[in-house]
Amino acid sequence: MLPLLALLPLLHLAAANVYQCHSKLLKGCICGKVYVNQETLFTVNCTNLMFRNTNMLEQLPEETQMLIFTGNHIPVLEMNVFGDEIDLSGLKVIDMSNNGIREIKGKAFHHVPSVERLILNHNNISISNEDDGNFHHPRVFSNFYNLQELHLTNAFADNTDAALANDLHDIFVNSNLNKLYKLHLEQNEIKFFKDENVFCDLPDLHDIYLGDNNIPSLNFNVRCLKKLRYLDLENNNIDKFRQDDLEAFDSLVTQNNKFTLELRGNPFRCDQAIRDLYNWLLQTKVEVREKDHLECHQAKYGNKYILNLKNLAVAKRAKVSQAVTILVIVLSLILVTLLAAYAYVKKDKVKSRFGPVFDALTRKVHYTTIESQDV
Repeated sequence: MLPLLALLPLLHLAAANVYQCHSKLLKGCICGKVYVNQETLFTVNCTNLMFRNTNMLEQLPEETQMLIFTGNHIPVLEMNVFGDEIDLSGLKVIDMSNNGIREIKGKAFHHVPSVERLILNHNNISISNEDDGNFHHPRVFSNFYNLQELHLTNAFADNTDAALANDLHDIFVNSNLNKLYKLHLEQNEIKFFKDENVFCDLPDLHDIYLGDNNIPSLNFNVRCLKKLRYLDLENNNIDKFRQDDLEAFDSLVTQNNKFTLELRGNPFRCDQAIRDLYNWLLQTKVEVREKDHLECHQAKYGNKYILNLKNLAVAKRAKVSQAVTILVIVLSLILVTLLAAYAYVKKDKVKSRFGPVFDALTRKVHYTTIESQDV
């Protein structure tokens, strides 16, 4: 069930004039103006209508600014899904989530230069060879000259992490996404990137979402992303960071740029690397969200333990402090014993040297006491 806030735009659409769609092919869709993100957009909503092709998208009203085309069954997005007959120069948002999309042909999105947000979440897209067919179209997003947000959460076919990692760089290089600001790649089973510079051809990239993948380390270059302000790495398989990784994070903090990092849900090992990470957390200018709740994993006597990083550090400091205290006490006792032994062995010499001083002090005390009594 959708939350109430998510339903509000749909309720506004329901109140809109259905006949504003202007085409029988768009039967079942709702067309009208909707207030979204502090602006009013003319929206075409074709949700859960079980469409099996995109022919109706060639009949979109020219005033369309947002297209919601979700919950249908479209295995293949053919070339030029919007046709050549309509002017969609005002189209800003395309949402094609949850359509069972397996393949996007080259130039599928044509004549969409004004689109700023493209959402392809929860599909089954393949971008590698399958059944002797080439699904690899490196220019798939080449017509999105003004694209600022690309949402690809759970967008790719299962068990294709190697192909995805190998091909993403080609897609970014060939698509000229020079204005891309935000990139979502969560829940795609990504393990590694063949090219560590996979994101370096996205010069305006500010936010990268890589949560809920299988990434084992910082295996891509972040130093090239001069404008990066947010990196989501939560719920991956990262067990440690190298010192160079931590320095790379620090390099992203400048006088005019803050940098935020998400690290929760990773199985950090409770070893020297985690101590280095904790010490870094105490002094870095990077904002690490929920850093007091970070955990490390430790196996002992056949059992696995999950320890809170902060509590572990406090416990270690307490143990060190206790050990230092005990050591000081032991050394003090040894010193006193040695002094006593020395004094006993050299008692005649000590007595001859300090005896007169002791006698003088004793006489002075006696004299002071008598004088006090006379008064």
